[in-house]
Amino acid sequence: MVDDPRRRPVRAVRLRSVGDAELELQYRVVHGYRRAFRMAGEGPPLVLIHGIGDSSATWAELIPDLARTHTVIAPDLLGHGDSDKPRADYSVAAYANGVRDLLTTLNIESATLVGHSLGGGVAMQFAYQFPERTERLILVSAGGVGREVNPVLRLVSLPGAHLMLSSLRLPGMRLQVGLAVRLMKLLDTDLGQDAPDLLNLVDALPDETSRNAFIRTLRAVVDWRGQVVTMLDRCYLTEGMPTMLLWGDRDSVVPVRHAFGAHEAMPGSRLEIFEGAGHFPFHSDPTRFVSLVEEFTATTAPADWSRDHWRQLLREGGPGTSRARGAERDLREASERSAT
Repeated sequence: MVDDPRRRPVRAVRLRSVGDAELELQYRVVHGYRRAFRMAGEGPPLVLIHGIGDSSATWAELIPDLARTHTVIAPDLLGHGDSDKPRADYSVAAYANGVRDLLTTLNIESATLVGHSLGGGVAMQFAYQFPERTERLILVSAGGVGREVNPVLRLVSLPGAHLMLSSLRLPGMRLQVGLAVRLMKLLDTDLGQDAPDLLNLVDALPDETSRNAFIRTLRAVVDWRGQVVTMLDRCYLTEGMPTMLLWGDRDSVVPVRHAFGAHEAMPGSRLEIFEGAGHFPFHSDPTRFVSLVEEFTATTAPADWSRDHWRQLLREGGPGTSRARGAERDLREASERSAT
């Protein structure tokens, strides 16, 4: 563990039970599109943002515990889960806007954001676009750090991906893929750690509309060379914002070295590595994950955003300064572009 967050004494909390009804999907129509979400608990708001192809269901087993001390909001991003899947803008910036608008309809002005994979990029983009509404960041196996990403995702970004995804649902194909997954697990490969969760994502794409939304989302962040969006050039803006990075050391989708790169680029961030875990550390060790989230939110003060501080960071902390030199080098080597 590496950490240096601003801390405060652990606050007293009142635990409450969470009823099954609170974990059911709810819906809000925003800009004419239906947005699905789960909302449970009482206390400081905690927003859980899933990764590409996933949904709020990925957090289902964690929500009851987290909701004992927080108001937990877990949306299905547009194009995912039970939310609408229009032909729309599926960029990271658009997703950040969507999270803001959903929170506004729920009368939530600011929150701690927990983002997994693509959701980590969305959380970072939210913090960049709406720093005054971001209390803390918890980034889990987050995208947007380096170019590297699982070759399968690079392949799916190419023309013809629709046919490939459709073929996985042909009779007998699921059995063949399942056998390959079991072999990878027997060989103790990193991909074998993540394959069951990744196959669940394929199962969540039952029709052409779902597959189209998935591919449009993927192509907004990945091409044949790897990840095309980076957060490294503006990580310095998290100075003063409590930030924790959680990563599995056997992540086959986003390499664990990205965790160390992000930690170096984010002043005062805290890094926690889950040994033996893959891309879904909150599935591998949910007890530790919940404990870390609860401890982090209880012992850090929400970010105290001010326009003057933001202006100072923009003027003094950008690429080219000494504290951002490592990030600038990584950007140059990866030849990445930035989300705006």
